[in-house]
Amino acid sequence: MLKSLEHLQSTADEKAVKGIQRGIERECLRITPEGRLAPTTHPIELGKTLTHPHITTDYAEMLLEFITPVATDIQVTLDQLTDIHSYTYRYMGDELMWPLSMPCFVGDEHDIHIARYGSSHSGRMKNLYRRGLTYRYGGGMQIIAGVHFNFSVPQAMWQALAAQDGVEPSADYISTRYFGLIRNYKRVCWVIPYLFGASPAICQSFLKHADSTIELKSLGKGTVYREYGTSLRMSDLGYTNKEQADLQITYNSLEDYVTRLRRAITTPSQRFGKIGVKQQNAQGDTDYFQLNSNILQIENEFYSPIRPKRVAQNGETPTQALERGGVEYIEVRALDVNPFSPVGITAEQIRMLDLLLLYCLLNDSPELDWDAQQVTEKNFNKVVLDGRNPRLTLNDNGYERPISDWLEELFADLQALARFMDQGDDNAYSETVAEHYQMVLNPELTLSGRMLALMRDENLDNSHLGMRLARAYQKELQAPLKYFSEADFATWTQASIAEQEAREQHDQGTSFDAFLDDYFTKAKCTAAECEK
Repeated sequence: MLKSLEHLQSTADEKAVKGIQRGIERECLRITPEGRLAPTTHPIELGKTLTHPHITTDYAEMLLEFITPVATDIQVTLDQLTDIHSYTYRYMGDELMWPLSMPCFVGDEHDIHIARYGSSHSGRMKNLYRRGLTYRYGGGMQIIAGVHFNFSVPQAMWQALAAQDGVEPSADYISTRYFGLIRNYKRVCWVIPYLFGASPAICQSFLKHADSTIELKSLGKGTVYREYGTSLRMSDLGYTNKEQADLQITYNSLEDYVTRLRRAITTPSQRFGKIGVKQQNAQGDTDYFQLNSNILQIENEFYSPIRPKRVAQNGETPTQALERGGVEYIEVRALDVNPFSPVGITAEQIRMLDLLLLYCLLNDSPELDWDAQQVTEKNFNKVVLDGRNPRLTLNDNGYERPISDWLEELFADLQALARFMDQGDDNAYSETVAEHYQMVLNPELTLSGRMLALMRDENLDNSHLGMRLARAYQKELQAPLKYFSEADFATWTQASIAEQEAREQHDQGTSFDAFLDDYFTKAKCTAAECEK
């Protein structure tokens, strides 16, 4: 990597260094003042979740999702995210935003209300997809919150890298390099739960909604935890799908990735077939249980800690968008909500993610077959469950290696990258690496270590800690807008209402069954075939 970095330093201009594009998607539950799931519907004053560009819902009606526009300045992104939080709080009454990844108290699964998106065909499809997730995996797993980090490097950097490789910076070249990034990410992504895992403990009520044999200890009256755990959210307790291992989706080329993913949405599943797809009710109407009984209902059902992405055009599936234009950006999905930030992520975390993803991009990246990829996933799972154990070892090319040793090597390269990123500017990246290196020296300084220490030192249950933070952030977020204006939010609200109404009016009198049939017929074809 250092050779590649030296070339970049000599050929890339400031645009290549400062032009990284980022976006944040942050999920969080709306809860009652008593720490229960909010039973209310999404506030109408915030617009329609089907069509609002920045305020929507994920699986459940009470699971908010905030989306920032693409920006190249870290502080701008954080100001945008803060404004979205602040504006949303104005219309939540006495409800709070839960500041942890793992849910607050979860009683009966009927308390989890699937998100509703209106009566248009696209809105009904989104709701039905979520209903299918409920039948397939249960609702408890679906209300776990995370932070997604979207990342792309600017054209100036692609030009410098392509010149180094003696080629043109074509879409195929960029896609190939992004898939190389993904393979290297798979090799070292265990460092994300190590540094930023923030779910070492959960409310005991969640266990009845999970199917896992993970050994946990009790803390307080209603909390269970893993002694050296970092991110129970990313374990078998959380947002995973054991059935998808049979897909054997690898990241050695865009073509292979698309082919395997498309096969998954067209191959029937014996297990999910037992659920059924639809039936006639007593009134003669059709009741759906899921979109279909295939291994995946749609491509988004494929759970992965990282995804290659391109913004889809109207009617396109994610794989068709990739085929049409290649990889546009990378979505990192392994981040827990940071409980020590009112918006779930900090500038320091963003800088570390910049460096880690650049490290993955600039390093050589041999192909990673399924067996080798399984090794990387076992490493990741070991860190998820026992990452702060000073005696933990990971498999590095067939050899067991102490995690501390691997972290030392990785941080040496990240420090070199930080100096590159800091050129002609302040030392923000170098200072961030130095700060996080303290977590290498002492694992208890990681987010998960700090959380457990706080609960133990102050005799707090997981729920008590979450409520304390939620109330503090509610006050902190009662602040004037920093980046957006009142008019911006009013425009988005009204536009989202108008667009949803237009969709619903357009779909009146047409068949939802026919809409689904047409969607899945098109989903089976390649981007080129669909253009014909």
